[in-house]
Amino acid sequence: MTRSLVLSGGGMRVSYQAGVLKALYEEGLRFPHVDGTSGGSVNAAMLLSGLSPEQMCDRWRTLRVKDFVAFMPLSNYLDLAGPLALGSGEGIRSKVFPHLGIDMARVRAAQGMTGTFNVCNYSRKVNEVIPHDRMDEEMLVAGMSLPIFMPPVPRNGDLYIDSAFIRDANPLEAVRRGADEVWIVWTLGNSRQYRPGVFQQYIQILEMSANGALFEDFEQIRAINERIAAGERVGGRTQPVRVHVIRPESPLPLDPDLYFGRIDSATLIDMGYRDARRYLAHRTDEGVPLTPEATAMTDRTIGISFRETMTGGFALGQTDPRAGAQAGERAGTTLAMHAAVEIADLDRFVADPTHTGRLTGDIDFAPLGRAIPAHDGVFRLFSPSNTPNLRHMVYELAFTHQGQEYYLAGRKEVRQDSGLDVWKDTTTLLTQLHRGSDASGPVVGAGVLTLGVADLTRLVSTLTVTGTTSPAEKAKAVAKFGEFFMGRLWETYGPRMASQP
Repeated sequence: MTRSLVLSGGGMRVSYQAGVLKALYEEGLRFPHVDGTSGGSVNAAMLLSGLSPEQMCDRWRTLRVKDFVAFMPLSNYLDLAGPLALGSGEGIRSKVFPHLGIDMARVRAAQGMTGTFNVCNYSRKVNEVIPHDRMDEEMLVAGMSLPIFMPPVPRNGDLYIDSAFIRDANPLEAVRRGADEVWIVWTLGNSRQYRPGVFQQYIQILEMSANGALFEDFEQIRAINERIAAGERVGGRTQPVRVHVIRPESPLPLDPDLYFGRIDSATLIDMGYRDARRYLAHRTDEGVPLTPEATAMTDRTIGISFRETMTGGFALGQTDPRAGAQAGERAGTTLAMHAAVEIADLDRFVADPTHTGRLTGDIDFAPLGRAIPAHDGVFRLFSPSNTPNLRHMVYELAFTHQGQEYYLAGRKEVRQDSGLDVWKDTTTLLTQLHRGSDASGPVVGAGVLTLGVADLTRLVSTLTVTGTTSPAEKAKAVAKFGEFFMGRLWETYGPRMASQP
């Protein structure tokens, strides 16, 4: 079976695709052909430059996303006719490409994997497919030059820009090259919501165009499959084309969220890994139905997200967290949990007695490895326990290391006892590492992770309201979350404070 990997656009957010690729390669999937459009071309070029998915993840994590932005000469902004674009491709060319390890000479000389890149010939209003052995840096920049944001790139009397408005993924190129199985990594949105605001509507136009073109390709693939099912040999084919689509459950945050730190590339990588693992666990040999629902996502409701990192002494062979912390400190072994909390629906979260959200993240622990992504995670805030006057703040991540499933289960104990230790209670995570897919497995390690003052400051700076662009709704959501959080703390510590002499 011949497989093709098709990487869609998605702006600076295509670090998500690196997490997907890590999961696909761990599954043993390999792709003789890769096709990239818009931002997806960057990941295609990284693969063709010889980088492994693990190396791609490392480079995306350490990329300074603000390097994507560079300005045009001042005369461009002073032109009475208006600027040709808001920015230039110089930052991408001089900073982003080198940091990501893109080497166009290696791309052109790549063997073992062929590549194709989609660029829009604006002069002729057509998508042009450029094979990897004829690709160069200027055309790679052109393939990311969205109107308004970056200027077109001239070549042989024509102008070239990003193809996203006429094609943001090209599965038909994979079919033309003989692929029996096409794996599409889709990073653009496709929800039913119609959002206000000029920028949001620009994005919606892009999403309509991109999804519409993809669905037309699906119709052509379905027609090919129907002819084959009827006994016809189509272009030498006797077997149907199977299509797999890996996508987020809800639209990813947009580029401004990444640029201003409301989300980071490490979190997007972890999200991609998680979504790919979920798809792989439930996929069928037939792939997805070739309908618009293939990229459909749930509508965003008003929610809250934030990121935090907790670190502390941790040791294998220990079962008690505090003993594990002491053993880890003596041996100099620490574990760091980099976690992103997603509360997709704030109203539902507050009403839910267990106050459950989703945790995405990765783990640094020298005996196992660095930046190990979790494929599943659970977060509970002030969840009731079986002990009176005790609530738990739960952080749990499931991950795999060398084929072995592990489950990191941590809890903060917020209790109504004789002392007033709200800071210690809410920043100390008693943690156990289980072998297996959940907390019922045997404990193979333990420790205590903590959140320092600097970490708390960073956490607060990442607190983001999702699902709305309205300042009033954002303020209301922050107030509701703050009222819930402080209210639960008051329920626990208030009576003690009132009883103090």
